[in-house]
Amino acid sequence: MKAARFRPTTLQKFPMLIALLTDLHANREAVSACLAHAQQQKVSQYAFLGDLVGYGADPVWVLDTVMDYASRGAYVLMGNHDIALIQEERKGMNAIAFQVVEWTRSQLSETHLNFIRNLPYRIEIQDLLMVHANAWAPEKWEYVEGSMEATRSMHATKAHVTFCGHVHLPTLYHMTLTGKTGEFLPTPENSIPLSKQRRWLVIPGSVGQPRDGNPAACYATFDTVTLELTYYRIPYDTESAAEKIIAAGLPVSLAQRLISGD
Repeated sequence: MKAARFRPTTLQKFPMLIALLTDLHANREAVSACLAHAQQQKVSQYAFLGDLVGYGADPVWVLDTVMDYASRGAYVLMGNHDIALIQEERKGMNAIAFQVVEWTRSQLSETHLNFIRNLPYRIEIQDLLMVHANAWAPEKWEYVEGSMEATRSMHATKAHVTFCGHVHLPTLYHMTLTGKTGEFLPTPENSIPLSKQRRWLVIPGSVGQPRDGNPAACYATFDTVTLELTYYRIPYDTESAAEKIIAAGLPVSLAQRLISGD
């Protein structure tokens, strides 16, 4: 499979529902469940917001799957766990993450690594921005952990909506015309209209490693016509995913985290 650098700049001129999936973390069971659910929603475009690998035991399957979607026009971003595969220095990465990076790299082909090398840090599509970490310096991997960082990120772009991952908790931020930022914890399957009178920062939550006490996978959809955002929680076979981590010789704590969701 040939890796290609994909940098879309415009939306198709027809109604489009985008599935937003981030922090897949090599979790085949979670990714499969979310993609199947998205297909049922009649999604017409897909965006993978980074961290395709890391922590999980199925990096080859996940990368092959994302590469296939990319070949058909999906948006794909670089994440910090992805770039760690092609860097010698991994500043700020803890011992467990480092161990998984080394194991993951041993599983991948040069085709996979070339695909990762060509991933962008940001994709701008009309008045939408996609990044893995934040809008002010997406290549430095700083987190949006509260209203202060969300405000900084929204000030760094003119986009009406910014979509980002990195934080494994589903969250929605909005900023008024006067610059006041609010935080909202979304309820799954309730459509949220993203008013043009505000700016928005959307964190869908993690597909492959949720951390809010709920083990169900996270993803979201966005309708580019109605401007409606919907969050989803998708149950999946966490036990199988956890067993694969243990069988691969990866840290048991990573398997336990999938079961507990934190």
